[in-house]
Amino acid sequence: MDKTATLTWLRRISGDIASVTIKRLEDTLPWYADMPPARRSAVGLVAQAGITSFIQWYEDPTSTPWIAADIFAAAPRELLRSVSLQQTLQLIRVTVEVTEERVAGRGEDLREAILLYSRDVAFAAADVYARAAEARGLWDARLEALVVDSILTGEADEELPSRIAALGWHGHGEVAVLVGTTPPQFDVDLVRRTARKLSVDVLIGVQGSRLVLVIGRARAEGQEGGEDDDELGFTEIAARLEPSFGPGYVVLGPAVAALVDASQSARAALAGFAVARAWRSAPRPVEADDLLPERALAGDPLAKQTLIERIYRPLQAHSTDLVTTLWSYLDNGRSLEATARELFVHPNTVRYRLKRVSEVIGWDATGPREALILQTALILGSIGAAEQVRRRPPLRRPSR
Repeated sequence: MDKTATLTWLRRISGDIASVTIKRLEDTLPWYADMPPARRSAVGLVAQAGITSFIQWYEDPTSTPWIAADIFAAAPRELLRSVSLQQTLQLIRVTVEVTEERVAGRGEDLREAILLYSRDVAFAAADVYARAAEARGLWDARLEALVVDSILTGEADEELPSRIAALGWHGHGEVAVLVGTTPPQFDVDLVRRTARKLSVDVLIGVQGSRLVLVIGRARAEGQEGGEDDDELGFTEIAARLEPSFGPGYVVLGPAVAALVDASQSARAALAGFAVARAWRSAPRPVEADDLLPERALAGDPLAKQTLIERIYRPLQAHSTDLVTTLWSYLDNGRSLEATARELFVHPNTVRYRLKRVSEVIGWDATGPREALILQTALILGSIGAAEQVRRRPPLRRPSR
């Protein structure tokens, strides 16, 4: 049979091939049968376009070398999101099988043309999905950078939760921000793989020489947490992620209740990162709350408020004796005997009061680093108390 007659015959049976292909798809591919009618119709449209395109290509293979890509132009864009690359290849395979069965006995030339064309269609499908994945990746990167920037600046708006959901954030519960330097060769995929192994989710922001990670614990959909969950603390998580940062300091902000509150952790982490060099023996990573004295000296209002709220006021509310004893102990170079002589008490009384200080606020005054934190809190608390006294309005005498 000559080529002209073959083309005439192919055009005549093209509709029959399309009908048989749709029936074969329903019988062999469960995912196709479960699709809504509109999407099944779109898939059938793609199969019909493939058969028609093959006939045009067979008539003149050199005139339209990229005609295979036109097959997917007829499909709606949402079909690309609902049909995976694997399912598309299954669709191509079924279509080729049906076509081969129909043209059996019509010559090896036609069969070889079908195989060659099906290869081009498979490559075209891979190209379509690759371009879509690349475009989605670029969009996700821009959206992720926007979300991280919103968290750092604290300029969250009503759209932030929807943007976070669009990124596929699976974090639940508490969130913390980790800030450090960007390594010369930063591997984003390595950070995400490490995060998955730690059962956490991350948002990554690269801002020049500064690398920011927003960390939240991730839990699989439908999984419920319990008291026996062996979840890593953020300090341990930060230690596991620390190798991904460049040289220099890595600072972990305090945990906050949810991702929408992450700007509080970010402010503390950024303030700590700015002054970390002032602590010569700072660990890596270091918690932002361990840098409270340096942050307060640098003028960080959040650090000042934290020191007053978490140290000075709880001690003052508990007992003035604790505040007085702590002041004396720190002023006397952390000497029990000198403190006892100044307060006219026994050294064991000083030991007991210092133990009570540790129980009330969680810091131990006998350590050099924690002593600096406590002394800074006492100074700031005293300054704040004096300002409150000066601002207090004078009492008015009642009029007669």
